[in-house]
Amino acid sequence: RRKRGAVSKETMRRRARRSFARHWTLYLLMAVPLTHIVIFKYIPMANAVIAFKNYNVVQGVWGSEWVGLAHFEALFDNPVFWDLVQNTFMLSFYAVIAGFPIPIILALALNEIRKGLFQRTVQLVTYAPYFISTVVVVSMIIMILSPSTGLAGDVFGLFGVEQPNLLADPDYFRHIYVWSDIWQTAGYSAVIYLAALAGVDQSLYEAARVDGASRLQKIWHVDLPSIMPTAVIILVLSVGNIMAIGFEKAFLLQNTLNLSASEIIPTYVYKVGLINADFSQATAIGLLNSVVNLCLLLFVNFIAKRITGSGVWS
Repeated sequence: RRKRGAVSKETMRRRARRSFARHWTLYLLMAVPLTHIVIFKYIPMANAVIAFKNYNVVQGVWGSEWVGLAHFEALFDNPVFWDLVQNTFMLSFYAVIAGFPIPIILALALNEIRKGLFQRTVQLVTYAPYFISTVVVVSMIIMILSPSTGLAGDVFGLFGVEQPNLLADPDYFRHIYVWSDIWQTAGYSAVIYLAALAGVDQSLYEAARVDGASRLQKIWHVDLPSIMPTAVIILVLSVGNIMAIGFEKAFLLQNTLNLSASEIIPTYVYKVGLINADFSQATAIGLLNSVVNLCLLLFVNFIAKRITGSGVWS
């Protein structure tokens, strides 16, 4: 038995060496992104211990005083924190609910277009905004919605209505943020669903045509079930990041008048960590945020797996 085990191990080593010699270029290509992930993603995770210490730049990460859960207790006792959680959750939930179905509808509509030139033109027009910088998008929003010089003011003026200061009203902040984000990313997200639709078995369309199915029936009974696994994965990942909404756009649209709605966890972490130099408190907030995202991801993936049979790890 020992001899057989030794032979099998030697055989496995030879196979591994043979596989490496045959596919060394593939392993070389994989080494670069894997090295990047390890250096910039996994190694810095060790510094999350700052959340449990009174971090001092002179003493360093491992030399600073250990305080346990003191920063988390201070965080939960801070009344501002719960407003941050509410703002972040409401903004992210609004973005997921409004932004999830639109790329699917756009992809289904593009898939039904028979004229190739028109289809490519619409796809280009909807896809191009994704490559616009966030700073440029926010500048466009400010230029359009400015109460004094914006295009929206001229539109309101045509109807004899005085334009409200949309950028300064907290009630409009979420709408501006979400729908401008949908305009920017819907075309890019639709490409994923178009790729899934391109892989649908053509015999299913032929069977639907023979059965006399209309376009809407074909979409409902063929297209939607075909892209459902892809849609479920994207929805699970979106909900898993529901507390990790982007910092740049919220910060650039933020002002003192809409602060009650625009102050979210990422902007607060920036102000606490970089402006106030309270690195331990900022790390505690970020660590708690990551744990909440992980729990949401696991929970939504479990629900999706039970309902649809598809999930991130299936």
